[in-house]
Amino acid sequence: MKQLHIPGVDKPLSRLVMGTGDLRKLEEPQRQMLAAYIEAGGNVFDTAHQYRGKELVLGQWLAENNLREKIVIMTKGAHHDDGSPGARVNPEAIRKDLTESLERLGTSYVDLYALHRDDPAAPVGPVIEELNEHLAAGRIRVIGASNWSHQRIQEANDYAAARGLTGFTFNSPNLSLAKPNEPRWEGCVSADLSTCQWHTGNQLPLLSWSAQAGGFFSGHFTPDNWTDEEMVRVYYNDNNWERYSRSVQLAEARGVTPIQVALSYVLNQPFPTYAIIGPRSQEELQSSIEAMNLELTPHEVEWLDLIREEL
Repeated sequence: MKQLHIPGVDKPLSRLVMGTGDLRKLEEPQRQMLAAYIEAGGNVFDTAHQYRGKELVLGQWLAENNLREKIVIMTKGAHHDDGSPGARVNPEAIRKDLTESLERLGTSYVDLYALHRDDPAAPVGPVIEELNEHLAAGRIRVIGASNWSHQRIQEANDYAAARGLTGFTFNSPNLSLAKPNEPRWEGCVSADLSTCQWHTGNQLPLLSWSAQAGGFFSGHFTPDNWTDEEMVRVYYNDNNWERYSRSVQLAEARGVTPIQVALSYVLNQPFPTYAIIGPRSQEELQSSIEAMNLELTPHEVEWLDLIREEL
């Protein structure tokens, strides 16, 4: 499996990241999927304090298989909908969530730690200083943001740089070929053109959640099928249907599927990217691996994204 480095992490990260949002229990199908991911060369797992027990399940499986030191864990904290009411982007919430995440995962450290949501009214200074304390103590290897605007990330990094502290070294928003009409969930951030240009300029790694846009390119959705209210609300618009049409055209030319083209789009950006996936079968995992190995030219990426009119 293809890999890239994130400075501060002592091992390369596979470009396909195994999401744990659906990891509710450890039964044979789940064990087989996790094992297949490892066997294919995957080594990064995405979880969160807010995922209602998923950290416990992941930690149990890692312990059973003695895999902790062979893999990379990204977990997230300070989500606004996680226990205490109100905004939680503050040192106290970060400290609480990280401590509990480490206990659940059965580990003394996490490789990547991201703030799960943002509160634009919260000052960045106390947040950066709190995270740096955990970096110094070895509880975190690198820090990042999930669902922060690039302007807020830059503000936090400017604060860190001015004080000799460590700033965010990765970002984990949504990035997909289908562009959302509105956030899929409250407080979510999707990478728009200006965000991608910012990443291109500074080469900050991006780990995309919902990289395949909830299956928009699977062929299960059509402009006249409005049965899935969430998909209609988030992804149904004329530009996305044109992107879907172009993905079909390019897939036919390459002998692949539209959803593989959509995933390849995420992995062929002009800055380092990773795709968080949630395969429900080994066939879906293999499809994602094939998409990872599908090379797209910058011209093809821009054409899929409606920046160019001609392929």
